Amino acid sequence: MGWADSAERHCDVLVVGAGIVGLAHAWEAARRGLSVIVLERDAACIGASIRNFGFVTVSGQRAGSSWARARRSRERWAELAPQAGIDILQRGAWICARRPEAVALLQAFMVTEMAEGCELLTPDEALRRHPALRAQGLGAVLYSPHELRVESREAIPRLAAWLAVAHGVQFRFGEAVLQVQTPRVISARAEYRAQRVVVCGGGELNGLFAPLWATHGLRQCQLQMLRVRPPAGWRLDAPVMGDLSLVRYEGFSALPEAQALRARLAVEEEQSLAHGIHLIAVQSADGSLVVGDSHHYGPVLPPFASAEVDGLILRHLRENLALDEVEVLERWVGHYPSSSSHPCLVLAPDAATRVVAVTSGTGASTAFGLAEELFSGW
Repeated sequence: MGWADSAERHCDVLVVGAGIVGLAHAWEAARRGLSVIVLERDAACIGASIRNFGFVTVSGQRAGSSWARARRSRERWAELAPQAGIDILQRGAWICARRPEAVALLQAFMVTEMAEGCELLTPDEALRRHPALRAQGLGAVLYSPHELRVESREAIPRLAAWLAVAHGVQFRFGEAVLQVQTPRVISARAEYRAQRVVVCGGGELNGLFAPLWATHGLRQCQLQMLRVRPPAGWRLDAPVMGDLSLVRYEGFSALPEAQALRARLAVEEEQSLAHGIHLIAVQSADGSLVVGDSHHYGPVLPPFASAEVDGLILRHLRENLALDEVEVLERWVGHYPSSSSHPCLVLAPDAATRVVAVTSGTGASTAFGLAEELFSGW
């Protein structure tokens, strides 16, 4: 890779981390005509960025800056996907309300500015448009046209390859960064020089700039997900969420009407809430469904998936979709840094260095907007 040539180790911007947050900042820098090098400790991106739904979610993001970032990020995905050869597999989202309190919450959402372009449908209207939804117990359905869905495990490497070919971004995979003292960056293989450095280390809280992270009370969040096979020919035209999502996504849960739904769910879905479960179901090009997820928190979490949690997730899948049986094809755990108060953190240890983390599990949904903000103000 030309490590011996010092000219190949100088750049305007050096990005640490090739997950979606790092790639978003690499693209934003390249779009501004800056030379970019990305250093990634693993031989390929294998972290949170490829273990998620690939669901670029707008409706339901926290009101204010997070919602605005998601809208801009959605525009960026729509722009780059055809250029990078990334298929947009689904558009829009269906959010199913099955309890009267959930219906009231969706009605309250519809009078906020975040409901622009959304529709609140009766069960009959929703089922005519999307018969894959479970009719039993359905009270209302919010349809949002804003969302996009890509296959993360394919989209992330294609995005990196496109950045290299179309924008001249240099990637160094399998090269851990040991020290950042901008303009000097030392990796396990070489020394680099960069005018500016953006550290996007994902879930690594005990490595670079660990003392800075420690002051923000971050925890690891671990989630469980599955890939399942529905009957042949069964189609889901857009991602689906349910009542539990309404008390998790802050664009809904911050509304006063969420209190009644939260109280009812605390009685009826105690186990699911204890495991941080809410339903998201998306469909891939091969017809399989990616389904999840749960949320467990701590300084370190065991890498073992729970059959109980998987069973709860699959129950919520059957309750919201017209599916009685599915075949489980894959199970896995994902992880990301989590904050109880901030959807993202951008720290500035010095004038030429930024340390960035999306701390709400919304990297695919907000990273491009966040990168635009960072470079616009830097």
